[in-house]
Amino acid sequence: MPVTDQIVVRCRKGDARAFHELYEAYSKAMYNICLRMTGHASDAEDVLQEAFVQVFRNLEKLESDSSLTAWIKRIVVNHCLSYLRRKKVYWEEVGDTEAAAETGVDEEEHALTVSIVKDAIRELPDGYRTVLNLYIFEEYSHREIAGMLGITESTVKTQFMRAKEKVRQLVKLKTGQG
Repeated sequence: MPVTDQIVVRCRKGDARAFHELYEAYSKAMYNICLRMTGHASDAEDVLQEAFVQVFRNLEKLESDSSLTAWIKRIVVNHCLSYLRRKKVYWEEVGDTEAAAETGVDEEEHALTVSIVKDAIRELPDGYRTVLNLYIFEEYSHREIAGMLGITESTVKTQFMRAKEKVRQLVKLKTGQG
């Protein structure tokens, strides 16, 4: 039995030390998700705390063959989305024609530092940043993101393309190329 499975078993028995071990094992990676999606450290901490409360309360529902990491990540992402909805972040619906036109964005490569790109992503509007993070960093498909956000797949694709273009523009400005 993997170590994390043993921790889950102990958590289900109410072992406070096991809760701490589980939190320590996953909190850093999950905090990074929260920070990418909320864009603010204090908001990320709040969302992370709420998410782990739900994780601990629902450990009984975790199926034995489920991936613990994927299950916790899903809870964290859902809490991030709830936070963004409370902030009144909306994803503008677009038609299929506009979505198709947006896919022709030039994919030129830039030699950039990671910190410049991260800064640009943090500056994106909440809606763009959410879609970009879910697709690139959390590896959800456009269809999955559409389901999570309650918007069409073409809108997700358009938001993603616009986010990439906005990041490209911000990076050019930051590097003096724009």
